Parts: sequence; C-alpha cells; structure tokens
Amino acid sequence: MRYWGILVAKLLVAAAALYALWLAIEFFYTPRPTAFNHPPFLHDLTYTTLVFFFNLVVQGVLFLIVWDQRYRCRECGRRLRMPIRKGSHSQASLFSPPRTEYICIYGHGTLKVPEVHLGPQAPAWTPHEDIWTELETSMRRR
Repeated sequence: MRYWGILVAKLLVAAAALYALWLAIEFFYTPRPTAFNHPPFLHDLTYTTLVFFFNLVVQGVLFLIVWDQRYRCRECGRRLRMPIRKGSHSQASLFSPPRTEYICIYGHGTLKVPEVHLGPQAPAWTPHEDIWTELETSMRRR
C-alpha cells in the first residue's frame, strides 16, 4: 500500500508544480493582438514554442516518476539497493539472458531486470517471506 501511496504523492506534487509552471507561462506571456482574435496557439510562434517545451517538461517529469517507481520495493516503498549482475553477455542464451538483480535491504523481495530485451520481458518482482524465517530454516538444514 505504501508503494502506491508514494506514486500518488509524487504525481500530485508533480501536477501541482507543473500547473504552477503553466500558470506562470500564461501570466508572463502576453500574446500580440490579432485581427480576428485567434487563440495564440498555432498563430504565435513564441507561444507555440513555449507550449512545445512545456509539453517536453511534462513528459520528462512523468518519465522520471515512472523510472523512479520501478526501482522501489513493492512492500515498503524504499529504493532497491545492491545491484548484482547475473549471467554473461558473451554466453547469453534465450533461456538465461543476462540480468541485474536488486534487493530490498529489509528483505521484502528481489527485482530481476533483464539487460537484453529479447521480446516482451518485464522486470520480475519476487517477494520474500519473513527474512528471519528464511534464515532460521536455512540454519536448521545445516
């Protein structure tokens, strides 16, 4: 639940900041008067360029939000740490492509991100049970 709460909070903050930027553009830019009272978009090159760059900023912010959210723990929402590279590019096969694994430092799970994209592959999140239960069962086996 915290994972989705962080995403919603980031989206709300970004929406407020981008809306303030849009209001600043609208406030500080005064379009030239035209004979037919057309809206300035597509009739005024400066305003159209400002809208274009604003659109790029919005897309960049959304990309960064999604990129940051992909590398967060699905349980607690903290950033995943300790990347471990598995596999080899020189010995890549269809069934074991090279990948990078990230773990939650509190033991909630592992994210496996493929480094070679051989079709529709998504990062795989593997949740773990309680870390102390797993440690206890591994110690009993010895």
